[in-house]
Amino acid sequence: MSDLLPFFVLCLTSFFSLTNPLGTMPLFLTMTHEMDEDERKQIAKRATFVAFVILVGFTILGQVIFKIFGLSSNGFRIAGGIIIFNIGYNMLQARYSSAKVDPGGVQSAVNDISITPLAIPMICGPGAIAQGIVLMEEANSIEKKIALLIAMLVVFFLIYVILRASSKLNKVLGETGINVMMRLMGLILMVIAVEIFVGGAQPLLIEIIHSGIDYVK
Repeated sequence: MSDLLPFFVLCLTSFFSLTNPLGTMPLFLTMTHEMDEDERKQIAKRATFVAFVILVGFTILGQVIFKIFGLSSNGFRIAGGIIIFNIGYNMLQARYSSAKVDPGGVQSAVNDISITPLAIPMICGPGAIAQGIVLMEEANSIEKKIALLIAMLVVFFLIYVILRASSKLNKVLGETGINVMMRLMGLILMVIAVEIFVGGAQPLLIEIIHSGIDYVK
């Protein structure tokens, strides 16, 4: 139980950084600048809900996916670590997501905008999905699994609040403030990615070394 709080904090910080609501704000403001507050509220609510359901689904069913496709958790950690490291590096350079937005899409229906590109891939991208599956694998107790799901719920509530207040936050923080916070979150992500990569690579390297020794014998 002593490591439950650090695990919960890790879940909070990693998911908040990976979902990157501050980086999503410019896209959200661009796509909704001609809409009223009620439409913006509906878009923010639907986008966060859809992204939350998708992330929780992948997190819970991750092990089933591994078994179906014959994947190993260590291999997924290595791939996930690389993906998360790349996301963190881009954030460290204060680069926003590379998702493209059709200029004529601003007038699209609320449902279409909220699901793509906001929910997927802006909020719930491959990095967040990979981290969810890895953390569920590392959650070796019911308490940790519950803590993981609670952390997700808290993060997505914060995402909804940030998107709803995006106009005000953009004015308060300014471009410089947003870039500084993105760089800090990017640095955190890169450290987490290295830990994930090492956690996946170490058992594989040990297995390779042991196999080599057995082969020599």
